[in-house]
Amino acid sequence: MGIKDHHPHSLRRKLLPYALYALLFIAIFRLYFFPTPASLPSTTTTATTTTSVDPPPSTGVVEEEQEERSCDYTNGRWVHDKMGPMYNSTACGTIKDGQNCAGHGRPDTGYLYWRWKPNKCHLPRFDPNTFLQLTKDRHVAFVGDSLARNQLESLLCMLATVSVPNLIYTNGEDNKFRKWHFASHNVTVSVYWSPFLVKGTEKSEQVPYNRLYLDSVNDVWAKDLDGIDMVVLSIGHWYLHPAVFYYGDSVLGCHSCNDKNHTEVGFYDVYGMAFNTTLKVFANRGIDVIVTTFSPAHFEGDWDSLDACSKTKPFEENEKNLEGMDYEMRKQEIEQVISAKQSKSFRLEALDVTKLALMRPDGHPGPYMYPFPFADGKRERVPNDCVHWCLPGPIDTWNEIMLDIMKRWNH
Repeated sequence: MGIKDHHPHSLRRKLLPYALYALLFIAIFRLYFFPTPASLPSTTTTATTTTSVDPPPSTGVVEEEQEERSCDYTNGRWVHDKMGPMYNSTACGTIKDGQNCAGHGRPDTGYLYWRWKPNKCHLPRFDPNTFLQLTKDRHVAFVGDSLARNQLESLLCMLATVSVPNLIYTNGEDNKFRKWHFASHNVTVSVYWSPFLVKGTEKSEQVPYNRLYLDSVNDVWAKDLDGIDMVVLSIGHWYLHPAVFYYGDSVLGCHSCNDKNHTEVGFYDVYGMAFNTTLKVFANRGIDVIVTTFSPAHFEGDWDSLDACSKTKPFEENEKNLEGMDYEMRKQEIEQVISAKQSKSFRLEALDVTKLALMRPDGHPGPYMYPFPFADGKRERVPNDCVHWCLPGPIDTWNEIMLDIMKRWNH
């Protein structure tokens, strides 16, 4: 009984494979349960599948499957892209005049040749046929402020490369409510102006502050939810304006309202409350939701200074940090998304673009929000748009990520 061969070399040869397997298992266990922390906390899009911790085979199949199941879009870098955009301002007829940078005479084109590369996964180029197939016989609504409209118009331009968008409804000043139909796939895409998501009365000359009712959503879009299958939410910048906040019959406080009868409460917490109220409505309805996170502005100095946003290339990594208001606005959105996802009653994901948007000071119309602003020579003062995005431009990436999220939902 026992081991017949007592030669030490023979014993080592027999034990060596087991030792190697044990070390490999320990390494994988540490990587899986104690991963290296990312540079920015993020929500990772994950499909509902079981993940194995078995040692990966040398073919790389497991790595590819893991990449298909989840992706952290938040952390990455902008890389040069020789291909450039899939449409141009001449061919796309749905671009808002103020975002038609090339058509308005912007002389540089370098801002068109970058694409976002996540650190640990692949972000495919936008495939309009895939989007139309995933939304076949469905209604996708963009709800929010002018950045929601900006993202919508980017999407329309991308889809128009394979299918004609037919405008079937328009209403409101500055085309705030519109609806298109893609007959090829019976897809409806619409936009609803609702810069607070919740009920609100916008400021006027008579009342110089907004009034927001944080316990009720805005009926302008809520009344149509029976006919909507997926919603893209994008707001934020209107919360910076003076406002008084209500919850039920009570006044919670105000932001920059200069009213001695109300307590100054800022706007970060009430911003989160507005999302909380809104996401509960979609959870009860079982409607798919994508929350496009806060998109930073890039004003430097006065809004009408010549160099308010005159950069012509992205920031380098670590050249610009996510901090202050941009950080806090994103934080509120991410926290509300994480909390709402616990209900499991609807598909919800954060389209986390805050960091990658922060890195693109070159992507705004700037003075080219108006046609040929320097036709008569340089001026000391000129209006600038350093909030919205040129079309085509960086915001096309928002829709690439959105489509990738939708594909993973259906994985």
